[in-house]
Amino acid sequence: MAAARLLLCYLILSSAIYLTYSVTDPRDVAILRSLKDQWENTPPSWQMSDDPCGTSWEGVTCNNSRVTALGLSTMGLRGKLSGDIGGLTELISLDLSFNRGLTGSLSPRIGDLQKLNILILAGCSFSGSIPRELGKLAELSFLALNSNNFTGEIPRTLGNLAKLYWLDLADNQLTGPIPVSTSSSPGLDLLKKAKHFHFNKNQLSGSIPDNLFSGDMVLIHVLFDGNQFSGSIPLTLGLVQTLEVLRLDRNALNGSVPSNLNNLTSIVELNLAHNGLSGRLPDLSGMNSLNYLDLSNNSFHQSEAPVWFSTLQSLTTLVIEYGSLQGSVPQKLFTLPQLQQVKLRNNAFNDTLNMGGTIGRQLTLVDLQNNAISSITLGSGYKNTLILIGNPVCDTALGNTNYCQLQQQSAKPYSTSLANCGSKSCPADQKVSPQSCDCAYPYEGTFYFRGPSFRELSNANTFHSLEMSLWVKLDLTPGSVSLQNPFFNIDDYLQVQLGLFPPTGKYFNRSEIERIGFALSNQTYKPPPEFGPYYFIASPYTFQAERGETSISSRQIIGIAVGCTILVLLLVGLAIYAMKQKKLAEKAIGLSKPFGSWAPSGNDSESAPQLKGARWFSYDELKKCTSNFSTRNEIGSGGYGKVYKGILSSGQVIAIKRAQHGSMQGGLEFKTEIELLSRVHHKNLVGLVGFCFEQGEQILVYEYISNGTLRENLSGKTGIYLDWKRRLRVALGSARGLAYLHELANPPIIHRDVKSTNILLDQNLTAKVADFGLSKLVSDSSKGHVSTQVKGTLGYLDPEYYLTQQLTEKSDVYSFGVVMLEMITAKQPIEKGKYVVREVRAAINKNDDEHYGLSDMIDPIIRSAPNLIAFTKFVDLAMQCVEESAADRPTMSEVVKMLETILQNDGLETNSTSASSSITDFGTAIGHPYNKDALQRKEISDTHAFDYSGGYTIPRNVEPK
Repeated sequence: MAAARLLLCYLILSSAIYLTYSVTDPRDVAILRSLKDQWENTPPSWQMSDDPCGTSWEGVTCNNSRVTALGLSTMGLRGKLSGDIGGLTELISLDLSFNRGLTGSLSPRIGDLQKLNILILAGCSFSGSIPRELGKLAELSFLALNSNNFTGEIPRTLGNLAKLYWLDLADNQLTGPIPVSTSSSPGLDLLKKAKHFHFNKNQLSGSIPDNLFSGDMVLIHVLFDGNQFSGSIPLTLGLVQTLEVLRLDRNALNGSVPSNLNNLTSIVELNLAHNGLSGRLPDLSGMNSLNYLDLSNNSFHQSEAPVWFSTLQSLTTLVIEYGSLQGSVPQKLFTLPQLQQVKLRNNAFNDTLNMGGTIGRQLTLVDLQNNAISSITLGSGYKNTLILIGNPVCDTALGNTNYCQLQQQSAKPYSTSLANCGSKSCPADQKVSPQSCDCAYPYEGTFYFRGPSFRELSNANTFHSLEMSLWVKLDLTPGSVSLQNPFFNIDDYLQVQLGLFPPTGKYFNRSEIERIGFALSNQTYKPPPEFGPYYFIASPYTFQAERGETSISSRQIIGIAVGCTILVLLLVGLAIYAMKQKKLAEKAIGLSKPFGSWAPSGNDSESAPQLKGARWFSYDELKKCTSNFSTRNEIGSGGYGKVYKGILSSGQVIAIKRAQHGSMQGGLEFKTEIELLSRVHHKNLVGLVGFCFEQGEQILVYEYISNGTLRENLSGKTGIYLDWKRRLRVALGSARGLAYLHELANPPIIHRDVKSTNILLDQNLTAKVADFGLSKLVSDSSKGHVSTQVKGTLGYLDPEYYLTQQLTEKSDVYSFGVVMLEMITAKQPIEKGKYVVREVRAAINKNDDEHYGLSDMIDPIIRSAPNLIAFTKFVDLAMQCVEESAADRPTMSEVVKMLETILQNDGLETNSTSASSSITDFGTAIGHPYNKDALQRKEISDTHAFDYSGGYTIPRNVEPK
């Protein structure tokens, strides 16, 4: 009875607290309750309270008490998605991907989500027609309905989605034609911002409309394979100059291939196989970027091998089976440097096969079975697979050789090695982690790469790059990725089994699964370029709480709660005592052995960090050179702490960042950070000189940059005159520094706080990017003067962060675009409530050739300049960088190239700044691409130097400054 009274009191108290402090809007609470009642396997946190925003229901993101994002990827949900979802009117992102238990049709009320920007239902089991009401979602930019059971026609109302850049309807049962606009109705030809048309593996029919494509489209992937399209390939397809992957294979297309496809100079993969195309083989001599080509199983006229067989230098795979080819196979074909596979079987090639003495090093397979080759001359350069069965030559001299056997020994496809784990075995529902060799429950699924540029599946380097990119970009432990059984399936997609292992323990938690699932379904994760476009289907994941779960009584719950409370109080007391003892011990060690607290165990108390070009400073030395950290030497402060100017006994001027007490971290973490910082060397990055870690201090020592920040110079505080040409050089230099971090640092580094106060100018006005390594050095503090681990600053922060909860290289690009606008206006991003990006976008007038309609906003210093030839291109580039969608922004290396062009157009040499002349110009040390002046050769080639392979952890909540 007493227990019942206690439980009743608890419930009454909980209800009172909820009524008083409930955060979530009651309308949204009612809708989420309804969804919870309709779904099985909702996260446990959904059962804990009735305040989704206040108590942080897993998968629910809120803003101002309203639900703005629902992300439940791979949660094992079962049930239907009712029309109630339409009541979440503030919803911006909805991701229910990889929940095979979600069935039924989509309600028309989904069209009520007027603010929706991202809709991902990939890998579920939804059926019925695609609601035409989706065309009402004017803000939608990402729509993924692939791998469901949708039927019926593609609604023409999707043509109203003017902001859409990703449209994936693949792997369904859709029928009918592709809708295009008429005078009275919309169509998909109106999607001018779309980059992806993924309609493959459906039952779409009719001709591909001529007016579906136009020269002002920006499509990069057109995937129409595996349908029932008929008629000819539209001429207008050759107008889409941005195309990179074109797959029209496995349809019923006929007629000749349009000659203007040769204008698609950016195309990487072209697959027209298994159709009824006729006429001559197309002229592809202009496709200089082409990697993969398949023209098999058509009805082309009989002809000899075209000239372009020997000229496409980027070609990796050539497949033309049943292509009516005759004559000799060109010898030069086998010299192409990137060529891996040649499949020309079932043609009429005759005479002698002469592969020559110079054969490309990548070539592993030549399949010429069922031709009319009578003799061969191999030379000495080719020792890999050659299949000649079905040729006359196999009836004579080569009859008993491997060349005339269909089954030849080939290298085994790559799989992640478990050799270090010996013969370890696990229970049936667990797998061996390649990183720890422990048994665990991995997150598993299948990659389908729809246009890889390679065909060799045994190349370990290729798949190692995929493994590394997965653990770095998904923020996992190095070595925790398993790739198994790669093969090309019946659709000619590269299929790879993926396993991701938890960093600790046996399980991932729900938030980790949701984060990984969203990255893979939303295409936030980008694989290495050679793998091309992909989609991913996750396997169900059973969480720890769901294995052997049993029910317990209310008395047991109360008993456990009381026991846990007592235990927690005891542990807190012990922890406080232990922390006090630890601080005393650390202080003693710090005085006697400056590296002592870095040792992972007591066996090595002198575990000093391995540094490149930086050294250890004693606390007394730094204290002396700053006059005991005098306020007269203080030159700045920030989240990490105060910055002092110091002069060493050698006369060298340095900048000293002294961590305040609230921002300090553990010795191992600090060691990792300084080892990373010491490895990064480039003329446009502020260099680390050294560090101090003793007497309870954590101090970083940098080179001193004399002319202040870009912000100070733009505001006139320094008295330095920044004319237009100087600003261009500053932009180029800082872009080069960021591009180095993104593409040549090992591993790639995302700055996360690019802004004008983090770009410094030295005595030559060379731009140097600062604070790129302090993301984890700044910690939360209750004192209110430290920001957060995410270094995003209001006005510079990527708008996609609020949807994806991730910062990427493209987030740095966005911030850099804001800095470029600062260089134009000399204004801070947000002044008097006005946001510079929005103001510039609204004011641009491209009919104004001189100032682009921005004359009232331009800094008077540059507005009065007599000649701003490249000004409009600079503005265009800045606006590309601040596109709302990360996919529409350039990379930093692309920004560098465009800025170099702008400087050249403005009459400046790109090497006239004191920065290096190109993003790739980092000296001659390939293994360590440092600037040639940064380190001596001995230091660069030091094989014992620290090899940083981790990545920064991105918190789920942003707190901008």
